[in-house]
Amino acid sequence: MNSGINIGSKIRNLRSQKGLTQEELADRCELSKGFISQLERDLTSPSIATLVDILQCLGTDLKEFFNDSEDKQIAFKESDYFEKIDESLQNKIEWIIPNAQKNMMEPIRLTLSPGGSTYPDNPHEGEEFGYVLSGSVSLILGKKVIKIRKGESFYFTAKTTHYLKADNKTGAVLIWVSSPPSF
Repeated sequence: MNSGINIGSKIRNLRSQKGLTQEELADRCELSKGFISQLERDLTSPSIATLVDILQCLGTDLKEFFNDSEDKQIAFKESDYFEKIDESLQNKIEWIIPNAQKNMMEPIRLTLSPGGSTYPDNPHEGEEFGYVLSGSVSLILGKKVIKIRKGESFYFTAKTTHYLKADNKTGAVLIWVSSPPSF
């Protein structure tokens, strides 16, 4: 039955994501803790019916369980991007990895018109990284103002209010990555 998928370790991962002990999972599914333990170590194979029951107790189903690695899109083209234009701040945000809210990082391509800026972001958990593709920006980080030019990058912990303002003459285009997602 084992077609290169380690059912056991996938079940163990799902169980720990849900914060359940082997015993709690066993109780929920009306199975023995010993069976769950053997299953997680791939020492036994469940019947399809039992697997369906276990997955139901873990809030998923067969399709989701066997499918998660196959259909995740890995490469994205311009046509996949989702964009938002803010006229008042003169910026354009493009989510270059759509639906990144559920990922660990959220990269955007930010285009700032000359003098354009981003909306001041309040302090939050996490870190931010950016790389200036063209033009130059000032990074306003709390009371600090840091100038960053084409070909330069920045990296900071988002502990203070922060935003970017483009040079009045050139504007700027940059890749900005927030972890965890915040855009």
